[in-house]
Amino acid sequence: MKKIICSGALFYTLSTKRFLTLHRTAKKNSVWGLVGGTNEENETAWEALKREIKEEIGFLPEIKKTIPLETFVSNDEHFHFHTYLCVVQDEFLPILNVEHDGYAWVEFGKWPKPLHQGLANTLRSKTNQNKLQTVFELINLIS
Repeated sequence: MKKIICSGALFYTLSTKRFLTLHRTAKKNSVWGLVGGTNEENETAWEALKREIKEEIGFLPEIKKTIPLETFVSNDEHFHFHTYLCVVQDEFLPILNVEHDGYAWVEFGKWPKPLHQGLANTLRSKTNQNKLQTVFELINLIS
């Protein structure tokens, strides 16, 4: 069985300290989630992520820092999902493709519902919460 490898971006803004979520159209599960999708053959996780960002929000914003947050691997090891925290200066207006019908910039912990189950699991993880807290503290030190 061929591996399915995906990449997703959790955008975070320095100016408002909010995160970007996208609402999937009803055809693809009507849930809120990240920018991202399936890697194409021979793409690295980062190459796939840049392509997915351009496809789903219409352009590649200026990313100040990209921090690997998590790599989820299914129990059978056939599904891998790489989640990155992508830090940008300011909120931007996405130009959504047909996969999404809405977006929201939200504060940590004030996530829209229903949230994609994979993203919900990522955000509930104590390890990931600690990583994000460390990033926020470091950002506050250098701001």
